[in-house]
Amino acid sequence: MIILDTDVLIEIFDKKSDKGDEILMKLEEIQDKNIGTTALNYHEILYGLIKYAKKRKQIYSLKTLDYTKKDAALSSALEAKLDEEGKKTGRLDTMIAAVAINNNSNFITLNRKHYEPLTRHGLKLINL
Repeated sequence: MIILDTDVLIEIFDKKSDKGDEILMKLEEIQDKNIGTTALNYHEILYGLIKYAKKRKQIYSLKTLDYTKKDAALSSALEAKLDEEGKKTGRLDTMIAAVAINNNSNFITLNRKHYEPLTRHGLKLINL
């Protein structure tokens, strides 16, 4: 499975975004067609759609992985480990990464800097 980060979804859903078009073209080239997101990313997208009163139809059909107790255990351990190493990563980003790791999924983001430290702990980033 491939999990898309919030920034990637925003670009894809923005009909005026050339970056979104590029992302879609690259996704078509990838063999794994099982594409989705996490419930945490879903929250971020819905918040933005509600706040700015935009249509929500497209996001409702996207496969969404729940955040589980197993994910909470991993993300809290990862956050503590990264803090110990002096490598701060946002809590939500660590939670999203845990969902991807526990589901053995690839992850696509436009914000590699936030997720790069998590690759040493099993996060599989895909370059666009």
